[in-house]
Amino acid sequence: MNRPYVPQPVLDAAHARLAARAARDWPTADRLRDEIEAAGWKVVDVGTNFRLEPVRPPTMEAPDGIRYGHSGAVPSRLDEPASRRATLILVATDQPDDLDRALAGLRAHGPAGLQVVVVADAPDDAQASRLPAGAAAADDGVGDLEVIRTSIRLGWAAALNAGFRRAAGDIVIWMDTSVEPTGDVVTPLVGALGDPGLAVAGAFGLRTADLRRFEEVTAGDAAAIEGYLLAFRRADAIAAGPLDEGFRFYRNLDIWWSLVLRDGDEDGEGPPRRAVAVDRLPLVRHEHRGWTSLSDVERARLSKRNFYRLLDRFRGRDDLVV
Repeated sequence: MNRPYVPQPVLDAAHARLAARAARDWPTADRLRDEIEAAGWKVVDVGTNFRLEPVRPPTMEAPDGIRYGHSGAVPSRLDEPASRRATLILVATDQPDDLDRALAGLRAHGPAGLQVVVVADAPDDAQASRLPAGAAAADDGVGDLEVIRTSIRLGWAAALNAGFRRAAGDIVIWMDTSVEPTGDVVTPLVGALGDPGLAVAGAFGLRTADLRRFEEVTAGDAAAIEGYLLAFRRADAIAAGPLDEGFRFYRNLDIWWSLVLRDGDEDGEGPPRRAVAVDRLPLVRHEHRGWTSLSDVERARLSKRNFYRLLDRFRGRDDLVV
């Protein structure tokens, strides 16, 4: 049976709290209890011992490695200097053929030194059985490909946050598994972000006159970049992030994140930076089955919920219109 994996700092704090209780040092015991709860665990006193129960969904030890219950449980590299040119993040759920196709394109055309992180967000059995071999997230060093597994379906933003915590590249790229690279899509995006006035770049941009209705453009300045292929600087994302994990569905998260990166802060001081669609990147955009697998009613419901989150932050920001 799988059992919850308790992070060592939490276990150490629980033992220290037990010792403080034995010494009748109640202030220390209370402080340590608060630290344990802040880390997502509940300590239950059992006579002269204790047990730990996860408050958040559990992080589990499984035969294929650790399965993380929330994005914050994934060991982070973000306090380390970037050691790669670029990191590309893919989220895998229930379309194994799509993931295989995307990875085949990256293997054939990705530049040397590219780090690829696959977040297996509680995929179905078909997808789980075909996940690529990759380093476990707790391993030291950076592999060419790393697979992070979750114990429950975290949702789109949380899965991307989990992948971002492992990013070692100066530039971070989201790529949807519906995209098939037919050439090097990474190097042009890295090159575009050499412009300090640029916050985000990608294959498909969106322009808008009112931040309510958007139309797609494939070249030039945009208000936002679609999440099919979206690139930004690691340092900018550390400063601006993490993603709002209320975006469980993918729709409109890409617009929200583009505007966050362009804005730089919530005060809107100074001119916003730019978003640019890079023309003629070598790729094929296939059917997005995360969209086509849903009914019209469900698509509208989930999209509207996310759009309200976007408006809550950026309503009235005419300076971000392109």
